[in-house]
Amino acid sequence: MLIVDAHEDIAWNVLTFGRDYRHSAAWIREREAGTPIPRHNGNTLLGKDDWLRGEVGVIFATLFISPLRRRLGDWETQSYASAEEAYRLASAQLDTYHRLVEEDETFRLIGSRSDLEEVLATWEQERPSEERRVGLVPLMEGADPILNPEQVEEWYERGLRVVGLAWEGTRYAGGTHEPGPLTSAGRDLIAAMAELGMILDLSHLAEEAYYQAVEEYEGHLIASHSNPRRFLPTSRGLSDRMIQVLAERDGVVGIVPYNAFLKPGWRRGDRKEEVRIESVAAAIDHVCQVTGSVAHVGIGTDFDGGLGVEHVPAEIDTIADLQKLVEPLGRRGYTEDHIAAIFNGNWLRVLRAALPE
Repeated sequence: MLIVDAHEDIAWNVLTFGRDYRHSAAWIREREAGTPIPRHNGNTLLGKDDWLRGEVGVIFATLFISPLRRRLGDWETQSYASAEEAYRLASAQLDTYHRLVEEDETFRLIGSRSDLEEVLATWEQERPSEERRVGLVPLMEGADPILNPEQVEEWYERGLRVVGLAWEGTRYAGGTHEPGPLTSAGRDLIAAMAELGMILDLSHLAEEAYYQAVEEYEGHLIASHSNPRRFLPTSRGLSDRMIQVLAERDGVVGIVPYNAFLKPGWRRGDRKEEVRIESVAAAIDHVCQVTGSVAHVGIGTDFDGGLGVEHVPAEIDTIADLQKLVEPLGRRGYTEDHIAAIFNGNWLRVLRAALPE
């Protein structure tokens, strides 16, 4: 069954560690064995063969950089001390996606509905497997690279379609670990985004800014990678009310299959086997119960974004293993149509509504 994954940190890994995702996860792991890379970011969960085998046909591919105050070490090259540096680094990440699609015909940037439909058509049953394409929808995680609200149009013209205002706090909004409201510049930015028809990602927004954004943004809303607080009982998780107000705007929550976001108290170094894929199904089910519908939940893995195979449920070795979610969801009474909505239909609804022709 086709999967849309609303959050993967591909370019950050390419530029930080030199990971070549045109190969399989197994190939990358073999070449990184004995290096410091797995210690910094875990063993990879991603690779071209794994996306294709797992039927991951559309990915929200991030532009992620961190403020220098949150830098983890000299190895972390994608960190910024100024808006100008943030712009330069994120721009290089967007260029990385443009190079990838130029170098490997398997990948395709999605900037319009026609791009999306052309990618989806390659996954139709009668098409041979070698014709399958993986579509990339650029998503900016933390808006500091946008120098001013007016500059968002430049980013849009280069292919950016989704923006999250915060990771930690930014010039535009309070974020994880750094609470606060939308700033004046943040309000101007979302107004400019709405004029362009961009998607606003609420993940990482501080709660005050989250509610303000839901109330004030006139365009399409998502939370690309945010688990319910029942499983992630911190400000990084979404309360039931936060989920409800997003659903009232026809938004979608992306569930992260990360053990620390699925089992309170799980810590790095704990056994991955302590968490099962059933916990991912339980988090999905929670959103459905809160909203009274299967229409507002999807998958947003955050894979390779500071987490690797060591940090995800026991049954998951690569992205391809997301297909194993079918069984636990089925045991909970979800039909094939329900699962299709969770795996792809809900995200596709948002993309088809938001993307230009």
